Amino acid sequence: MTYEDSVTYLNSETDQLIARIDGQLTDDNMNLLSLNEHCLLAYRYLRDEVMDGGFIQLIQNGYGPYVLLGPFPMLMKKEWGQKQFGQFLFDVAREYKAHRSELEADKSDDDFMAQYEQFEALNDYGDDYLDEYEETVTPAIVEHYQSLTDK
Repeated sequence: MTYEDSVTYLNSETDQLIARIDGQLTDDNMNLLSLNEHCLLAYRYLRDEVMDGGFIQLIQNGYGPYVLLGPFPMLMKKEWGQKQFGQFLFDVAREYKAHRSELEADKSDDDFMAQYEQFEALNDYGDDYLDEYEETVTPAIVEHYQSLTDK
């Protein structure tokens, strides 16, 4: 599968998942998705947010707990064959947890933009994702998910 095909598949599959949960994850609809569907959706949120504005944007937009503090990093590392990427996510999560209250606080646009300098490590992690992981991990995650759904 080409990289472009994997992105198309990822977006198509997760668009269906997002529709199933009426566009937003809540405590009431979390059980509508399987663990593997949650993994795929977490990756979609990660990819979209980091490609647009890095991990700082992912956190500011409310996806930090779901993507970085839930089971997603462990499953990537232990069950989805993405050991290095899973460890990378644990490293990002450690930085996030160290500054969580500050990162999640409501703020003005100027204060939001200032975070890119204030939390340089998270900014660098976003660059690392784009440079080292995105083009190889995206197809690998899609192929693994397809292998799980073909059974």
